[in-house]
Amino acid sequence: MLRKLILLFLCIPFLVVAQNKVKVQGLVVNENKEPIANVIVKVQSSNASAKTDSLGQYTLLLSAGNRIVNFKLLGYVFKTIEVKLLIGQNINLETVLRKDVKLLEEVKVEDKVSRNQNMVRFNPKLLGQLPNVSGSFESILKQLPGVSVNNELSSQYSVRGGNFDENLIYINDIEIYKPFLVRNGQQEGLSLINPDMVGNVKFSAGGFSARYGDKMSSVLDVQYKNTDTAKYLIGVGTNGVSATVLSAPGKFKYAFGFRQKQNKFILNSQPVVGIYDPQFYDFQSFLSFDVSKKFSIQTLGIYNTSRFGIIPQSQSTEFGTLQQVLRLKVNYEGQEIDSYNNVVGAVTLNYKPNSNLNLKWINSAFFITEKENFDIYGSYVFDEINKDFDDANFGQVRANRGIGAYQNYGRNQLEVDVYSSEFRALYNHKKSFWEGGFRFQKDAITDRLKEFSLTDSAGFILPNNGPDFQLTESVDTQNQVTAFRYSGFLENTTDFGKFNLTSGLRAYYNTFTNEFIPSPRAILSYKPNPDKDLIYRFSSGLYAQQPFYREMRLFNGSVYQQTKSQKSIHFVASSDYKFKGLGTNLKFSVEAYYKILNDLVPYKIENLRIRYYANQLANGYATGLDMRINGEFIEGLESSFRLSLMKTAEDIVGDSKIVNDANGNQTTIYPGFIKRPTDQRINFSAFFQDKLLKSPTYKVHLNLLYGSALPVGPPKTQRSDDVFKIPAYRRLDFGFSKNILDPNSRHQPKLFKKYLDSFIIYAELFNVLNLNNTVSYLWIADVDNNQYAIPNFLTARQLNVRIIAKF
Repeated sequence: MLRKLILLFLCIPFLVVAQNKVKVQGLVVNENKEPIANVIVKVQSSNASAKTDSLGQYTLLLSAGNRIVNFKLLGYVFKTIEVKLLIGQNINLETVLRKDVKLLEEVKVEDKVSRNQNMVRFNPKLLGQLPNVSGSFESILKQLPGVSVNNELSSQYSVRGGNFDENLIYINDIEIYKPFLVRNGQQEGLSLINPDMVGNVKFSAGGFSARYGDKMSSVLDVQYKNTDTAKYLIGVGTNGVSATVLSAPGKFKYAFGFRQKQNKFILNSQPVVGIYDPQFYDFQSFLSFDVSKKFSIQTLGIYNTSRFGIIPQSQSTEFGTLQQVLRLKVNYEGQEIDSYNNVVGAVTLNYKPNSNLNLKWINSAFFITEKENFDIYGSYVFDEINKDFDDANFGQVRANRGIGAYQNYGRNQLEVDVYSSEFRALYNHKKSFWEGGFRFQKDAITDRLKEFSLTDSAGFILPNNGPDFQLTESVDTQNQVTAFRYSGFLENTTDFGKFNLTSGLRAYYNTFTNEFIPSPRAILSYKPNPDKDLIYRFSSGLYAQQPFYREMRLFNGSVYQQTKSQKSIHFVASSDYKFKGLGTNLKFSVEAYYKILNDLVPYKIENLRIRYYANQLANGYATGLDMRINGEFIEGLESSFRLSLMKTAEDIVGDSKIVNDANGNQTTIYPGFIKRPTDQRINFSAFFQDKLLKSPTYKVHLNLLYGSALPVGPPKTQRSDDVFKIPAYRRLDFGFSKNILDPNSRHQPKLFKKYLDSFIIYAELFNVLNLNNTVSYLWIADVDNNQYAIPNFLTARQLNVRIIAKF
């Protein structure tokens, strides 16, 4: 009896607390009385919150008294209600949310404009869910049609047969420039695009309108976001940290972002064993001030710095076939220290005298300083390994194929200053929209190049037959280039019933090349049935790419003064269809294209380094088919699948060869059309998300990438000798995530719930299958003077953990 009394007294406090609680059950519906899922229900001045289920229902347990409850869902008008809760009373609420007509109309208009103008819009939040090594914003592009994949360490990408230099990137209408001297993905730091600050994104793989500049392949249009409420975001992981602040006190809105990347763990999985010292930092600010209802000022500031250091020690690489396995073992001396600094400042003045006219004055300055300092000596032994399981010497050296050494030395510095000023006017009149602009740009480039390389393949065995010792490559030069660029465009978009036509003319003049080139472009879209969300498009235009600097520089380091603009004529037929399938909303897109390429500057790609044959010209083509389907296959989680087929080739002018046949007679060979370095015939990618059946708050993220073989050849040879192949790129990354503050989560830590909106833990496994993907080759010869390509592999299997907190 005494025990029961003690137990009763112990339970009294809990019973009293329980009796002070009021159970609130609710239903959220739209104006048609249809339930709405995923509505956030939050009680002011309290930690209590919930999310409506698929039936629009939710449950809250609240203390008695007057309570203010907020209902929030994107696309609906924010609603607040006040309820009076009495002890011992259970409440049933039915709340009606109205659609935010203005917001939905803006979204519909933006979506319509993007689709009519051959642009793909996607949610930038997907990057946070995508398992990827680099963490760069551009990683999400590898899921889009036309984008080729072959390097997970880099933010560089190629589109429909073009190279890295052929892609336009804008942040808030400001053209962005990437590092020029980066040779491999290890050196590459943080992308200039801060994913946490991105609000809207549009991408086109070709056939884009005249408002975008003078590159041959693609355009990525990024707009940073403003917010009406304060938001804070902190990310911590094994590869770095980040912090972002967004707020809007009155007329002043601001966003600040900081990122630090420390991918030492990733680099330690590389074949080269050594001491890695990567230090990558990025600071950004985006400020907006509304001076009046008609006039506003925006500023963008970026300080991006990358320092990469390595003291290599050794490397062991096995390659070959089942019948013949070869091994290269290298011991290193020396070190490498590289730095890449990018400072960006921009000011945009916006003036809107009335609802139909908007004037912009965009001013920007880039200050880029890049330094390379390396002196690395490697001595190697090249062996054939016994892989016969029945042999007692299995795994031992069967035969030595050669010994030798190589040395790479460089003291290079590149300084690039780019100043630009652009005036734009936008005018909307009934069903017609006009946009025009004029831009001035000055480029000032100073390049100090001093480097040499030596590969003494089997040099200890084969004597040097020449009187002088010859370096494989030696460059010692300094260049200064100054160019002024003038460009302008005028574009009109008009609706004609079921048709929409965007047509425009762009033109530019470059003082270095003394070229004036007009660039007409047009996009015609057709929606045959207003009740069916199906659009057909055809676009065409001339895209002329002015040489910046790399296209002008010869292999010996000098500048070729006669370099001209490369040109591409696009023909793109496309369609996209939004429909209901598999119980959700899906979108299927397909594009067929053909590009005529003229006045091309041939090039080789060595890892990420593009080396142009500046004094040569070529004509070529690129053709292919892109298909993609995306949607929420699982409620609340978007997935996508895409397949790209492509072929690109070029015919280099004057690349004929004279060779001797078996009888000693001379024969002239004309190579004709040869594969371009980016001729990757097949690209497939899949980004799939799911929830665990018994624990739906746990999410699974899968990233699958495949890119077929790429052509490659030995150094110091002509492009027509690139008849070898880099094997297909295959990669699978896998991730799990859990938001411990998910409203559907059973256990929510009170301390976290008090201060945070969400707390997401990610666990990711990169390169799940541990496949060796080749990015480039080291070329050596054996004792019989046979040449071998030693593969340089990318990253191996690696575990990554990161945490993202929002408050």
